[in-house]
Amino acid sequence: MIKLGEKIRSLRKEKNISQEVFAEHLGVSFQAVSKWENGNTMPDVTMIPAIASFFGVSTDELFDFNVYETEKAVEAIVDEYSKHWNSDKLRAEQVIREGLKKYPGNDTLLEVLADICSVQGKYDEVIRLTKGIVERTKYDDLRFDAYRNMAEAYKAKGEYQAAKDAIEHIPEIYFTKLEVAAHLLEGEEMYKAAQIQKNLSADSLIDMLIISGKYLKEQGETEKAASQFKIAGDVMEAFSRDFLETKYFKATLYECFAEQRKEVATLLSE
Repeated sequence: MIKLGEKIRSLRKEKNISQEVFAEHLGVSFQAVSKWENGNTMPDVTMIPAIASFFGVSTDELFDFNVYETEKAVEAIVDEYSKHWNSDKLRAEQVIREGLKKYPGNDTLLEVLADICSVQGKYDEVIRLTKGIVERTKYDDLRFDAYRNMAEAYKAKGEYQAAKDAIEHIPEIYFTKLEVAAHLLEGEEMYKAAQIQKNLSADSLIDMLIISGKYLKEQGETEKAASQFKIAGDVMEAFSRDFLETKYFKATLYECFAEQRKEVATLLSE
């Protein structure tokens, strides 16, 4: 694998620009660029996307990674993160940050890090991370998820208009790839799509019922609010009869609903 400094030197010479011009674009000294190219130091991880953008290449190309191998490695990192998230969030975060040291600027890992920061209430970092993702990623799913995270962070900071502006970048889609696959594919492919979409749809339904109930409660519509909370509780209870499909999931949906069940119980008792 080619060293990063050598790759930067090669790309810079291809563009026929000096170290001084390149350094000025990045806001660093030309001595810093010289040290990178000589392998004495490495650019700060936060500069990797800007360097890749300047040369018109992806971060994978900048590091001379085989794209397929990178995707598989990143997938393994995310899987490892998922194993720890429910039981040890600090370890889960460490897995992602260690992954970013190996694959700096990887949009998938950065989006997971944005999720982590959101849970931790680090909203300024969420906004910084997601702005970088939406500016450079070539994947629509990551871009739209980044806008979602960005909107949530702005809302948490009390910047309502900024949250609305971020939401405007998310398209309204009335069907998903998984739904189409479940309807049109066959065998294992059909079943897998249906199982995953089932859980996603149920999770979304519970959230919408709780959100609707809270609004109605604020408006003094206590009976209507209670109906939403009760339906949410009934749906979650129904999933206690579902089984764990270990090929696709690490926990049942009923187990994942633990926090929502507590919230609904509290809302109904108030």
